Amino acid sequence: MTESKAMILGCSGLKLTDEEKAFYKAERPWGFILFGRNISEAQQISDLVAELRECVGWHAPVLIDQEGGRVQRIRPPILQHYPPGQALGDLYRRDRALGLRAAWLMSRLHAFDLQRFGINVDCLPVLDVPIEGSSNVIGNRAYGGDPVTVTEMGRAACEGLKAGGLLPVMKHMPGHGRGFADSHLELPVVTVSREELQVHDFPPFIAMKDELMAMTCHLVFTAIDPDNPATTSRKVIDEVIRTEIGFKGLLLSDDSSMNALSGTIGERAANIIAGGCDIVLHCNGHMDEMLQVVANVPPLAGLARERARLVEDGFPTADAVDEATIRAEFDAMFATA
Repeated sequence: MTESKAMILGCSGLKLTDEEKAFYKAERPWGFILFGRNISEAQQISDLVAELRECVGWHAPVLIDQEGGRVQRIRPPILQHYPPGQALGDLYRRDRALGLRAAWLMSRLHAFDLQRFGINVDCLPVLDVPIEGSSNVIGNRAYGGDPVTVTEMGRAACEGLKAGGLLPVMKHMPGHGRGFADSHLELPVVTVSREELQVHDFPPFIAMKDELMAMTCHLVFTAIDPDNPATTSRKVIDEVIRTEIGFKGLLLSDDSSMNALSGTIGERAANIIAGGCDIVLHCNGHMDEMLQVVANVPPLAGLARERARLVEDGFPTADAVDEATIRAEFDAMFATA
């Protein structure tokens, strides 16, 4: 089989156009990601996932952001509404064991939900540790404002997904909690010392460095590299993510179409690869932009290929828990919330 290219792409709508089918078949993205615009009803989601994989000729990773709260791409009436990370964290702060159980249960339920459609990667957990006054782009998506809570809850969330046969993507490495701007709109700049980052922001990622996938953040950390956001910074990726944090898995960029990044889409894609990310993520499904991405992204090779293969071979076998039982247990936790 011809090698996949180092990219994960979105698509424009509820089903693939003939142009998209030909494009994905020719350009061979390693994976795909779905958004709300790709969702209408259950059978349609399953059909779209199957169409995407048919284009590339193998059981490629299909990702989604199914966190709970405001970041839940598949919503009622197709799937139940889930609470945001902060609500789980509130439970943890009242009763640690109950909070950890809730995080595991919700992820295990996400796995039940997503497996039905053939989706096999959930971009969860959010391991960012927000500080007072930071942008709401993370906000209540985070489990809490201290690294211990975030680490413990994030680990439970990962384990729940894996128990259901899915793989997680931890985000946004090395930490989006200090962003005072929304990186979808502009580039946040973090000016605190490296030592402060080491105490507050990096610990959840260090604790979970053995997970197979992580996503970067589009933030500038002036103490490390004042000239480039983490996503395109060889210094941040080599010194912090790969060495200090010790993450050896597959590193995905955050969405290359976000306004925090400068330059054309093609330049962004080239800079992401040059900076040390393994995979360029491009989400909006705009064909004119995807054409620029594919022109600047190589086939997977070297360490990136090895890391991708570990993901491909790393999908776990789901456990045998009863869905109705754990759904009732989880719902009871939030019945009076």
